[in-house]
Amino acid sequence: MDPFGGEMSWPSAIFLLVVVIVAAFLVAMVIVGMFETRKEKQRAVQADALRQLINRFEQLAEKTLDTQQRTAGDLAELRARTSSIEQILRSVE
Repeated sequence: MDPFGGEMSWPSAIFLLVVVIVAAFLVAMVIVGMFETRKEKQRAVQADALRQLINRFEQLAEKTLDTQQRTAGDLAELRARTSSIEQILRSVE
């Protein structure tokens, strides 16, 4: 039976089959496009998160370097004080 009414002929059957195949292909293309768009959005979000992580790491590295430099300065000052105290103690003996 022909969906358009009457008996289905070979040309109408082939036409209907081609229409179904083209429709299935178009639906598949739309679905693939949606998946690709979603993957690109996820990649963009991951790249943004990675940039934020790198910025946080750089800030932490800068703070750590500043702290190490201050600690090294404090340690040098303590060594100088210790040596002066040792000299005072030696002069007292």
